[in-house]
Amino acid sequence: MTHIEQLHSAGLFDTNAPRYTSYPPANHFGSGIGGARQAEWLRAVPDGAQVSLYLHIPFCKRLCWFCACRTQGTKTMRPVDSYVDTLLVEIDRQRALLPANVAMSRLHLGGGTPTILTPDVMARLLDRVFDRFDTGTGFEFSVEIDPTEASEPLLDTLISYGMNRASIGVQDFDPRVQNAIGRQQSFAQTHATVSYLRAANLRSLNMDLLYGLPHQTGPSLSASLEQVMALQPDRLALYGYAHVPWMSKRQVMIDSAALPSPQTRFQLAEQAREMLILDGFVPIGIDHFARPDDGLAIALANGHLRRNFQGYTDDTAEVLIGMGASAISKFAQGYSQNFPSTAQYTSAIGAGGLAADKGHVMTQTDLWVARAIEQLMCRFEINTVDLRAQFPTESCAIARTLSNVAASFPQALKYRDGILTLDPKFEPLVRIIAGKLDLFKSTKTAHSAAI
Repeated sequence: MTHIEQLHSAGLFDTNAPRYTSYPPANHFGSGIGGARQAEWLRAVPDGAQVSLYLHIPFCKRLCWFCACRTQGTKTMRPVDSYVDTLLVEIDRQRALLPANVAMSRLHLGGGTPTILTPDVMARLLDRVFDRFDTGTGFEFSVEIDPTEASEPLLDTLISYGMNRASIGVQDFDPRVQNAIGRQQSFAQTHATVSYLRAANLRSLNMDLLYGLPHQTGPSLSASLEQVMALQPDRLALYGYAHVPWMSKRQVMIDSAALPSPQTRFQLAEQAREMLILDGFVPIGIDHFARPDDGLAIALANGHLRRNFQGYTDDTAEVLIGMGASAISKFAQGYSQNFPSTAQYTSAIGAGGLAADKGHVMTQTDLWVARAIEQLMCRFEINTVDLRAQFPTESCAIARTLSNVAASFPQALKYRDGILTLDPKFEPLVRIIAGKLDLFKSTKTAHSAAI
């Protein structure tokens, strides 16, 4: 049996699986985690702890058809400005519940399109954040930037407040592909934004690309990658396009007949991986690449690589505080997620409380499974000795479960000195293998393709 046939027989080309940016996956968050529980968890954050902040700006002037994020279109800035007013209140309200001596290790503005804000409104938002939160050692301030919606005055504002990492969405530069996904963004626009940021001595630049898009071919993806590499990003994320029109209604605009087959998706991913490695990038987990001196590559080398809702990260903060509609927070006790719609979110904050709508309280079983999946997703191995030492009451369950998982993939997984290791040839199966640990089973249509 060839390598491709082995991957096929293991379900790579016909299985849907979570991306495991959290465990349990967010679609399993349940009711009962409201503002009172969120407030309890905020108060329980240890004094002196470092926390990460994520601010969600769910507005776009155009709705790209490929996107499955929680966003809404707007023709005017009035709803955006009103939303920021509500966000300012939530910042005050959450900060008041935290211990006095917490500090920010990370601040990330995501969306949507954070760069849709005017310079004045952005300054008002950042004034509030930096007034309420001290910054910790190695503080990083990152922003998702759309080159088609990033004026120089707005970029100047972000730079003046200390933005030191920018994340630029590219997806694909081929005009035919762009037309098929409803996102027109030229190389010239992107180059201009990159040049402006580089001139400001920005510490690090990320770029996002997608494979598996309609009309995408090996030569077209290769050409896009050549253009991206010419811009010399420090870090690159190469995600598989998730075609989930039953979850994201705007994706019905994409012709499913123009999508590459699962086998072609795999070939595109492998081709891109080879090109990026040849260009000097270090592969990070399933879909990230970084220059050897980038924080992600260093975290991978020293064993500090983590995984969260933004993908792979070198942030070691144990607490992530999400603010804004649909934003997710992670605490030692579990997850809480704000109301998804801006109307519900605004109403909850306007009523005088917090905006948590649902979430999950972690059990000891959840905690060890989450750690095992994170190890697998980050390092393609699971240290069973460390797991059993960290969760002694779960020791028997850990041993039994991992033994069963190893037996399910005898060619891919091997035990040695207490470490369950995934053979590099079978790394594309990692989400499927993680699914064998997952106690929260999903329907076939709950997630995107495993490749």
